[in-house]
Amino acid sequence: MHLENLLLDISEGIATVTVNRPTAMNAMTAATLGELEGVVAEIVRNPEIRAAILTGAGSKAFVAGADIAVMREMTSTQARDLALLAHRTYAAIEHSPKPFIAAVNGYALGGGCELSMACDIRIASENAKFGQPEINIGILPGFGGTQRLARLVGKGRALEIILTGEMIDASEALRIGLINRVVPQADLLEAARQLARKIAAKGLVAVKLCKEAVGNGLEMDLAKACAYEAELFGYSFSTADQKEGMGAFLEKRPAVFRDC
Repeated sequence: MHLENLLLDISEGIATVTVNRPTAMNAMTAATLGELEGVVAEIVRNPEIRAAILTGAGSKAFVAGADIAVMREMTSTQARDLALLAHRTYAAIEHSPKPFIAAVNGYALGGGCELSMACDIRIASENAKFGQPEINIGILPGFGGTQRLARLVGKGRALEIILTGEMIDASEALRIGLINRVVPQADLLEAARQLARKIAAKGLVAVKLCKEAVGNGLEMDLAKACAYEAELFGYSFSTADQKEGMGAFLEKRPAVFRDC
């Protein structure tokens, strides 16, 4: 797969995807989104890949937003098409059967903050900054920010971040529940890899079902969500991985999952 704006490394069953436009603070473009959409599809297809990490090149930015120089002259139709491409790409990450971990190594603003929120888990370096500054240039977040941010941190905090356009640092992002963990910059990728290895050691069927239960259940009322969980729980007992997992537990040995 030819990539101009991304780097893809696959090692130990973990795909590391790096947005590689450091001279533009890794700003997101339609071309970058298109490449990312293709890479996500490849990660889902590739049976050797069990987890993925998303990060940005360099030490300054994860993704510092969309490329404003490109967006400035867009028509309404072009802007809507860009947003729809971003929504499709980010939804593919969010609904992937394989977990995605955002390793946020600097500025995660606008489309970059939105990209991190599409991931399942977010780990940030101490120098990371988060924000949805679109209001400062006369627009609103268009890559899912008005929706995912409120779901993660609540309506009031989301509106404060969106309506002020101000950045928050990693410690505040951790406090309000936007991210899972803060680590030193030098330890960021290794911390993400350690977490990816832990998850990659589990059976992919159970990982997929857990993601579905949490993600889809959030859109239901509690009674329906619990009934949905029970259905998935029952289904898990029809899998080879359930037999292997419980057998290994009782036999006091490591499980060898077959992902079926």
